[in-house]
Amino acid sequence: MKFLMLIKHTESYNGQAVPQGLMDAMGEFVSTHMKSGVLKETAGLRPTAEGFRVALRRGQLGTTDGPFSETKEVIGGYALVEVPSTDAALEMAREFMDLHRIHWREFEGELEVRPLDG
Repeated sequence: MKFLMLIKHTESYNGQAVPQGLMDAMGEFVSTHMKSGVLKETAGLRPTAEGFRVALRRGQLGTTDGPFSETKEVIGGYALVEVPSTDAALEMAREFMDLHRIHWREFEGELEVRPLDG
C-alpha cells in the first residue's frame, strides 16, 4: 500500500535552524528506509511566500500568491512510502515524529498520513 505523509506545523518553523541531532537522525531514517525500498520520495517544502494557490469558485478560476497569512498550519514536507499495511504506515509515522520529540523538544506539529488510491 502506498501512503502520502504530510508534516504540518506553523510556518514559523520555516527558516529556523533544525537541531543537528534531528538532522543526523533524519539522515539515518531516510537512508535506511530508502535502501529498504519503503521510502520512495521525500522533500521539504519552501515557504508559502514562494507559492501560490489556484482556486475554482462559482465557475471562476482565481489565483492567490503566497504567503497565506490566514493559514494557521502549513505543509512543511512530504514523504511517499510503500508499506504492507496501514499498521506499518502508522509505525513509520510514529517513528518519524518520535525523532522530532527526541531531538527537537520545542517542535509541535502533526504528520497526516493518507492512503493513495490505485
